[in-house]
Amino acid sequence: MRLPIFPTRHLKKLFSQPLEDLPREFQPFEKLVYLTPHLEIHVCEEYINFKHRGQHCSSMSGEDEPSSIGSTDSSKERILVHCDLDAFFAAVEILHHDLDPEKPLIIGSDPQGGRGRGIVSTCNYAARAFGIRSAMPVSEAWRRCPGHPFGPGHYIRGSRGLYSRASRQVMKILQEPAEHFEKASIDEAYLDVTEHVQGDWDAAFALCRTLQDLIEEKVGLTASFGIAPTRILAKMSSEVNKPKGIFRILPDEIADFFEGRSLREVPGIGPKRATQLAEWGFVTVDEAYVLGELALGRMAGERFAAWLMRVVDGNTSSEVSQLRSRKSIGKEQTFSTDQTDHEAVLEVLRSLTERVLKRSKEMGISGRLAEVKIRYTGFETHTHGRSIPVAMDEPDVFLRLADYLFATNVQHNRGLRLVGFRLGQLDMPPTRQSMLLLSEEE
Repeated sequence: MRLPIFPTRHLKKLFSQPLEDLPREFQPFEKLVYLTPHLEIHVCEEYINFKHRGQHCSSMSGEDEPSSIGSTDSSKERILVHCDLDAFFAAVEILHHDLDPEKPLIIGSDPQGGRGRGIVSTCNYAARAFGIRSAMPVSEAWRRCPGHPFGPGHYIRGSRGLYSRASRQVMKILQEPAEHFEKASIDEAYLDVTEHVQGDWDAAFALCRTLQDLIEEKVGLTASFGIAPTRILAKMSSEVNKPKGIFRILPDEIADFFEGRSLREVPGIGPKRATQLAEWGFVTVDEAYVLGELALGRMAGERFAAWLMRVVDGNTSSEVSQLRSRKSIGKEQTFSTDQTDHEAVLEVLRSLTERVLKRSKEMGISGRLAEVKIRYTGFETHTHGRSIPVAMDEPDVFLRLADYLFATNVQHNRGLRLVGFRLGQLDMPPTRQSMLLLSEEE
């Protein structure tokens, strides 16, 4: 199909090009007009363009366009719920130690008076007011909010056992009404409640209120809930009214939800992609959407453009599965001082491997990939992995693999700052392989 193009800077010059031969990138100041005999022109601030490949094809075949961006066939709609526990780790510590929730609480490595080498695991809302966030160096957190006796910050190492127990209690409450349940992390989960509420969105909202009250009553924690027809929308909606909020996106409200909403709020869009689009003048989801798949694809890539269109159209995944959020299971340990005793480090690695395999058995998950992470003095990090033919959860097999990967790859003349183990290529087979005779070929 050939389309006449009218560049607004050269309106007197009329020429034709096939659509696939159009330039891969547009200059920000150019406005292009695409004309077809039976297609209404869609106008936006920077471009006049098709909205979608699919829409312009259906228009030319005489089919009616959808009445709204997010409308879907109600017979195929799922009602998904995303539960996110509010400031979970900090809330558990505050509850356990009877701390003042209005005082800044920072959980992570020992700050050592501002000289600590570790990072912040998490913090409460009061600490976030100082600009403290997860994964920040604990020394930087101390600089922003010193601890006693120099400032109001309260620093603790955290108690993993407390978090696990609290998480299990919450997940038990959430799992009961869900025909499909997925623990996405220690403090969040997805529920498919379509059958439980018989497709009634009001009943789903009432269910979330009941679950919210049960969690607070039985565990003492608050949670925020998002209700939507897809996973991405459910996760985004749970962030809207935090803390202790509930937000629902009905299928015909998706377009309104994205209007004026920042691209960075969409899970999967990172700062690099958002900056790239901002340089073209597009900072909100609806601004990028109105460009259409063709124009957006030339600026940000075809795969990204197609994916974003599906997000706004409500056509992304509604599957809830235990493996969906899990790409791997891993644990690592940072040493307070760089270690030169590699035998001692190997013992730590074995302990981490056993903990990972114990966790995988609890989840009913097997894996094929064993990966060892080694960080040397100076933050130089290497990962070394090896796959086996059959997914399994046998600790002895992965202990042997961890020993082999560490022994054959560690640089013996260097100090070690961190070691870790990761189980990847996960599977949840109906019958799990319990033992496998590994080849000794190296």
